[in-house]
Amino acid sequence: MASNLDYLDPALLPLQDKVNAYLESEKALQRAIAALKSAPLHQQEKDAAAAEFVQRPPTGSYDQEADELQQKIENLHTEQSQLEQEIIAMLPTRDEWLKVNLGYGPSRVGAWHVPAAQGQSERYELRIVH
Repeated sequence: MASNLDYLDPALLPLQDKVNAYLESEKALQRAIAALKSAPLHQQEKDAAAAEFVQRPPTGSYDQEADELQQKIENLHTEQSQLEQEIIAMLPTRDEWLKVNLGYGPSRVGAWHVPAAQGQSERYELRIVH
């Protein structure tokens, strides 16, 4: 019975916080990618609305929205890889699951060995079951 409650160990709180931050970063990345994919549709709507009125953009201005979204996606990728490396470093074991409490019962997190293939070096891959 005690092994089923190991995920409530207070020593795992920093790991749980990092995993939650990683999951939030993952959601933000998915939202940013969806916004980038829907940007052309949004631009068409803006162009249609602007066609009703005679408006010209100020001289020297250009639409920065797509560039800003792309930069946000790159920043989120960087943040996510950094969090992934921090979580892997915090895990006490490799190639096995560790129970953590992500707020709704025991979830699992682990780092799994990925062998070198096709020019990539071997590494550990983070896996989270929640």
